[in-house]
Order: sequence, then structure tokens, then C-alpha cells
Amino acid sequence: MKMSRWRKSATIGLASVMAITLAMTGCSSGNGNKTNNEPAATNSQKPAESESPANTAGDSGAWKLGSEPLKFSFYGHYDWYSMPAWGGDEATKWIKDNMKVDITPVQSGGNAAQKLNTMIASGDLPDVIWMDRGADVEKLREAGMLVPFDDYLDKYPNFKKWVGEEAINMLRSKDGKIYQFPNWYTSQPNGNAGYLLNKKIYEELGKPALETTDDFYNYLKMVKEKYPNVTPFNPDLAIDGQGLDVLYSAFGEDYSPAYVSNRAVPTGDKLTSLFLDPVFRESMQFASKLFREKLMSPDALTQTKDQVKEQAYNGTAAVFAGASPTEYGAVGDAELKKKDPNSGYMMVWPVHKAGLDKNKIWAGTYTQLGWNVSVITKSAKDPEKIFAFLDYLTGPEGTRTLFWGPEGIYWKGTDADGSPIFTDAYTSDVEGRTKMMDATVNFQWNGNTVFIDTSKMKFELTLPEEQQSWEARWQNAITWKTQKNATEFINLAPAPDSEEGIIAQTFEELYKEARAKALYAKSDEEVLAILDKAQKDAEAIGYDKLLAYKTTKWQENLKSMKGN
Repeated sequence: MKMSRWRKSATIGLASVMAITLAMTGCSSGNGNKTNNEPAATNSQKPAESESPANTAGDSGAWKLGSEPLKFSFYGHYDWYSMPAWGGDEATKWIKDNMKVDITPVQSGGNAAQKLNTMIASGDLPDVIWMDRGADVEKLREAGMLVPFDDYLDKYPNFKKWVGEEAINMLRSKDGKIYQFPNWYTSQPNGNAGYLLNKKIYEELGKPALETTDDFYNYLKMVKEKYPNVTPFNPDLAIDGQGLDVLYSAFGEDYSPAYVSNRAVPTGDKLTSLFLDPVFRESMQFASKLFREKLMSPDALTQTKDQVKEQAYNGTAAVFAGASPTEYGAVGDAELKKKDPNSGYMMVWPVHKAGLDKNKIWAGTYTQLGWNVSVITKSAKDPEKIFAFLDYLTGPEGTRTLFWGPEGIYWKGTDADGSPIFTDAYTSDVEGRTKMMDATVNFQWNGNTVFIDTSKMKFELTLPEEQQSWEARWQNAITWKTQKNATEFINLAPAPDSEEGIIAQTFEELYKEARAKALYAKSDEEVLAILDKAQKDAEAIGYDKLLAYKTTKWQENLKSMKGN
């Protein structure tokens, strides 16, 4: 799934105001094949025989979506998020007209924390809140503001079928109930982290071996010598980890970039210090060596995403690495091919330290719970009907419509698995298809990764390689095979206003400073000295207490995943 292009890096806490206003309980105001590309005469959609029908009434007592109008309010809890007008594009217009669903947006106004705190204090919560998993959801739940979904799961089958029991167990709150509807959840590998190569430069240099970290270093030196105006290695937004985390994975078998993002490394049944991790220390020495020898972008810690994309689109870097280089690799490939059909981008299997098994190197991660969640508040007049809609939206019929538009233009009919049968227009009208799909990006609140990826790849693999989308080709060949399941490491962050949460905030500043200093170090020895000092400083602020907290949460995750 290509989804990181719109996953803005914003984590909004409810802050100290939340701690006060959550005591208020008066804010509950309710109950809780080849086909022709002719458009179809009507846009009537019917579920495939193998898929669960859209919420049909019957013995289960389920409410039938579309039997009567459903209207509710929706708030996206992110500074960057602004919900477009529901019904303003072809897909949501079809759902609005045919399923009789109308959604009123509640905008954050660029200040999500303040907006939500104000709504809580006034007792006027939106019906649905789309937000990060974790401490903020639990605070709302503990204050009695959220509606549990447990009574709806057997009535509306898509949630149970597609999310799966293991992931559902991970979603349970302390009271054993389900309050969260996940977005981009998955039961199979996905993700785009890895290494992107400028194809023309690589071929002009004779396509040298590029498997080990030594090969990688030597290749970057060749680029620097032969192409003085080209950046040998661009690690994307190194300030956020990105390419540095990908490099980390090269130095240990079965090591996960999630260890870096969680600032903790499993050792036996405990999570231990990242600063003392030999893999992290060696990877930082390697990264620092690339930086000081000018083999890495000098702007690695200060560049913006737009500057990274500019280099990709202009072909002025030889290698990129990051959490999702496919997002600019696909566009960059097309842009470079406009000038020279033999240029473009390719991906390579993640590099590894000599002596390690390349099949145990993981450039990135994925989690079964995906990204964020939707919760239904007790302000909702008809919470069950809203859940029925969310369940429809995550099922095959809702997903087909929202992701590829209504039936008739880019797909017509379904196969035995419910996957859309794409029309000629799907491949011939790429611009139109892209425009339609982009129009619904900000409505993808309950993304079904497995259904979308399986449907897309099933079709892509029927095409000659030159007709396959750039992203699909490399996802199938490399990236999906080199992402490690990191579900066990989700939700380890403590509440921001807790003792461990305050330690975590202080540690984060310390960590970022230490990593930056290590990157700028003049020698391998200095890198280690910086990390050793960082360890002592971390101990002084209570890093051990934070690691103990994360260990407990990690062990709880492992038990939940086993159904205990």
C-alpha cells in the first residue's frame, strides 16, 4: 500500500488541559480479465458471492445501511488534516446518494490539541474522532466518553473478518472491550522502506555489486569521484531517522528499525538501552563515516521533504534510503524518463554487513494494526449505525468504491474474491484514475490494506512488466519481502503527563542531540564516546524507569497477541 505519502508526521497529545477536563462526564449527549471500458448504465454495486454482504438486516438484527438516512459529524485530530466536502468527489457522492450517508466535518483549524480540549470542556464532542492509538484514546475511554463496539461485531462482519482475532485482541482496552476501529490494518507484509538507486548512474558505473555495506561504501565513493555534482547518498529526513534507520538494519540479523523508533532494544525478555546496542553503535559509526567523507548529503539533518523530492525528480542523487522512497521514486522515475527513456529509478535488496544473511535484513516494518483509529463518542445519537457504516467502508464494497471510484469507469464487476475487475481505462487513463483516487485520500479512515494490496497486485501481475506500475513492481520484488512485523512494539509510549512520559520527552531531546553529534563526529572513536556520554545522561534522567515501563507494555502486547 502506498499510504505514507499522506501520513503526516503529527502526534497530537491532549496535554495538561486534557488531564483536567477529562474529569467532566457531562459531555455525553446521546446513547450511547479484459473488459470494455464503457461506463455502466447504472452504478449499482452487488457484493461478490465470497464477500460479506453490506450490512443486511436478518436474524442478527443488524441495521441495513441505506435503508434510511444516516448523518453524523467527523473530526480528524491532526493539525494538518482538513476533511474535504463529503460528496464533493465521485466516490463519496456515490456513497452519499446510494447509501444515504452524509458526514459533517469538524475541522481542527490547524490546532488539534486546543480544538479537542475545547470540545471536551464544552461537552460538545463530534460523533466520530479519527486519531492516533494510545494514551489519548485511553483517556477518553476512562472518562466514559467512548462507545464500545463489542455488541456490533457479530452483526456487522467486516471488522472481525478483515482485522482478525490477533489484531482485535491488541485493540482491547483495559476493561476488555473494543473502542477503536483501525486504519490500514493488515495480516500480511506491506511497506516501502528501502534503497532507491538512480538507474542511469548505476549502469554507467558498470552495475557493480551492491550487496554488503562495504559494496555500498565503495559505490558511493565511485559516485563522488565520477559525478562531482551528484549527492552520493541522500538519507531522506535523517532528522526523523528515515535513511539512518534503514542503515541500522544492515548491521544485525533480524534487527528491526522499530527498535530505533522505540528507543529500546529487546534483550531476552527485557527492553534495553539503544545507546548500548552494538548494532546501533556500529550503524552510527558507519553513518558518521559516510557523512564526514561527504558521501552523504550535507543537509541530511536540515533538508525538507520538498528538497528530497527535488533531488529525486532532477536525478541529482545516486542513492536514496528512507521509510517510503517509493513515493518520490515513482514520480521521479517518470520525470527522468521524459528526458531519457533509459534513465529512471530502481530498487535493490537491502544491503547487509558482510557475513550476515541478506534474508534476515529488514529495511522497514509494518504492524497489524496499521496507522490510526476511529472512535465513536457518546455524543453520537446512533452509534451502531455509524459503526455499520465504518464496517461497510472497510469491507470490499466500500473499499472498491472509495479507493477506485464507483463501478463503471475504472472497474466493472468483481471476481470470486470480491476484487474489482479493472477496465481498459484503468491502464489507459492513468491521469484520470490518479485524479479520482487522490480525491478520496483524506476519506480513507478505515483502510483495508490486504484487500487493496491483493486486488492491485493480482491485476498488476497479469500485465507485461513494462505496463506494471513502478511501485507495484518493486513492492512485489523487494519491499514487501523486506519489511518486518513490528506489531509487538506498538503502544509502548507512556501518557505524556505521567512520570515515565515526562522522562520520555526529556530522553527524546537527549537522543536527537546525541545522534546529531554522532553523525558529525570526526572519528569512529568519537562516535562511541558521544554514545557513552548519552547513556550516562540518560541514566541520570530515569531512562531505566522508562525502559522498565516499555518492557511491561511490550510483554502485555505479546500476551494479547497470543489471546491471553
